[in-house]
Amino acid sequence: MPPSPFRSLLLAAAMLTLAACHTMSAIVPPNFRPPENPTNTVDLARKALDDATPCCGSFADLSYQDMLPWQPQRFSLDKDTPVANLNGDRSYFLAFRLPAGAQMPYTVAMKAELNGRWLSSSYLFAPTVVLLDDAFQPLHAEDIQLCEYMGWTNETTGAFGKFKVEDDKARYMVVYSSAKQQKGQTYWEQSPSNFSAEAPVKMAAAGSFKIPHGPDGVLFVGMQNDTYKKAINNAVCDKAQPGNGVISTIREVVTTDILGAGQAKKDASKKENGS
Repeated sequence: MPPSPFRSLLLAAAMLTLAACHTMSAIVPPNFRPPENPTNTVDLARKALDDATPCCGSFADLSYQDMLPWQPQRFSLDKDTPVANLNGDRSYFLAFRLPAGAQMPYTVAMKAELNGRWLSSSYLFAPTVVLLDDAFQPLHAEDIQLCEYMGWTNETTGAFGKFKVEDDKARYMVVYSSAKQQKGQTYWEQSPSNFSAEAPVKMAAAGSFKIPHGPDGVLFVGMQNDTYKKAINNAVCDKAQPGNGVISTIREVVTTDILGAGQAKKDASKKENGS
């Protein structure tokens, strides 16, 4: 029995719908598609670090062949990077000789890039810095606070931090991630996004404004240049404190800067006296 025109029309419509779905899936860029395993990325990275065999157990065991770059350079800390066990902290690491001719004090700038295409499942390598003397004895150690800056280019976008070298006895610098850093988080202004299977390119803001730290990732390290200085000075480190409103702020500025401090005191006195 030949198919009726109505059945043929339904069959054709179904075929067109399937073809459209397939085409839609094909043209949606990878960064707009839902992640296959959004939650276990950092867990796999932690397991890789736990399974690695440490090469070194003290600062004196590390190799200091590399000089600290004169401007920030890109370093990848991952499963192919040596692992150190420093004071019970297991971490991938970088070790540098400090430039002997640098004028003291000077600033070392750092930038961690998001590890992962999806903000909701990304993490950062948060650095810990240790300065050593010529006998490889620690002079100073510090967990670096990372602050977010969104620039116009990849170079000026990421989680920035800095460290000032002030001790003229410092000869070496080690960068790793302490156990405390690896359990921490960095504030991030952009909200993570959820994706719908029915509308894969439709994003909805959800989740927290904290990016967790992880054991590996990309880190830029080197002497601070103007680009990094600007990014660090304008970076966001935490949620802004609520103000008193625009009108109140304008009134304070006008009273103080235009009328002068004397007028501001008179106004304050009148307010106290109820006049």
